[in-house]
Amino acid sequence: MTNETLTKLMGEVSNGAIRVVDLTISLDENTPVIGLPEEFEQSPAFKLEQISQFDDKGPAWYWNRFSCGEHTGTHFDAPGHWVTGKDYADGCTDTIPPEKLIGAANVIDVSAESAENPDYLLTSDKLKNWEADHGKIEPGTWVLMRTDWSKRGPEDFLNYAEDGPHTPGPSVECMEFLTTERDILGFGVETVGTDAGQAFAFEPAFPAHTLMHGNNKFGLASLTKLDQLPPKGAVIVAAPLKITHGSGSPLRVIALTP
Repeated sequence: MTNETLTKLMGEVSNGAIRVVDLTISLDENTPVIGLPEEFEQSPAFKLEQISQFDDKGPAWYWNRFSCGEHTGTHFDAPGHWVTGKDYADGCTDTIPPEKLIGAANVIDVSAESAENPDYLLTSDKLKNWEADHGKIEPGTWVLMRTDWSKRGPEDFLNYAEDGPHTPGPSVECMEFLTTERDILGFGVETVGTDAGQAFAFEPAFPAHTLMHGNNKFGLASLTKLDQLPPKGAVIVAAPLKITHGSGSPLRVIALTP
């Protein structure tokens, strides 16, 4: 039965009955990187340097070296990224069980609300209303917050002001609801980080990090093309690089969807 199931899956991918959607932004020197207060160490921008390209340095091969922070571009947040999740034995990119890197997706469309209010916060009431239309959010699944934020240009994407960034994200009680009452696999967003831009002022601060990682759950940031996914029915493959004791990693996130 397993062989038949996998054969049918690949057949339906081949004939287009199942679409493969790339939810990943490209990495280059212009990829937006989250900024921290100046007293903290900053994450470096993505940098690509050529090693050789069919020349004296390597006549038959082309390759590059690259450098960046672990949380650059479309990236994975492991539990070990945050102080609340630092003690999990399976909380880093090399110890997360691989079966957890594939999961069903619940896509919550708040693009209209986010267009109207850049500080929009997703709430548990919004999630419960969504469930009334689409069914309950099951344990072990992804919740992806569609804001269409990925369609913005670089300046509007980070949306900095004198009082900090202004980008949508989850409220504290939303994260409490998803971690304790729904026991999800993780939370994903189209913004540069999983928390709202003003989440440094919340109590607790940065709830998508503090609560999600504190409950041994994952984050995905800088996703794109969430508008191509149905509210339910897609499957997400999100496998970070297997960095020893890694806190996260850039990755290519793909969705399988009818």
